[in-house]
Amino acid sequence: MKLTKLGHACVRLRQGDTTIVIDPGMFTEPDALAGADAVLITHEHFDHFVESQLRAALEADPALRVWTNRAVAEQLDGVRQRVTVVGEGDAFEVGGVAVTVHGEWHAVIHPDIPRITNIGFTVGGRVFHPGDALTVPSHPVDTLLVPTGTPWSKASELIDYVREVKPAHAIGIHEAVLSEVGQQLFGRLLGEGGPGTGAPLRQLAAGEQVDLG
Repeated sequence: MKLTKLGHACVRLRQGDTTIVIDPGMFTEPDALAGADAVLITHEHFDHFVESQLRAALEADPALRVWTNRAVAEQLDGVRQRVTVVGEGDAFEVGGVAVTVHGEWHAVIHPDIPRITNIGFTVGGRVFHPGDALTVPSHPVDTLLVPTGTPWSKASELIDYVREVKPAHAIGIHEAVLSEVGQQLFGRLLGEGGPGTGAPLRQLAAGEQVDLG
């Protein structure tokens, strides 16, 4: 499996002939969905889901399919036949690649801000994308995507999250709102300069690709 960072919370995963894109939002290039077989969307916030861009991609590629939660699906009237609603505990396949679904709620931003639904996806039994939550899957995780620049978390919570999940590898996502200095700070705190997580955070530039084996 190969992972390509596409900016902010969006990644492309390719295994064999199957390509899956997760969370193409406002900070992702519009062509992020080109060549994708499936789009997985964790929740409805604009930095993870842009309705107009997704509709354009669906129009351009009749074979493209979407898996997401009900709140996102309800915004896709007219193409709902190509959208599958999934939730905690569900499992499906895309081109022979197994996907499981974990979690229900977005992390709390502030008690006065209503919570929305959020789901995370494990792809190929290897990579877990939690969306905007610190969901701990019920299975071992090889590669954990860690949301760093969020309005709802702090470094200590991210450190404890990686420790609890115990992945072999950790890759940073959700960093578009951080300055270069901020990204370096989180990289240090979740890396060798911090208290230790067992899987130091790796940060990828947009377009950078890694082979997950």
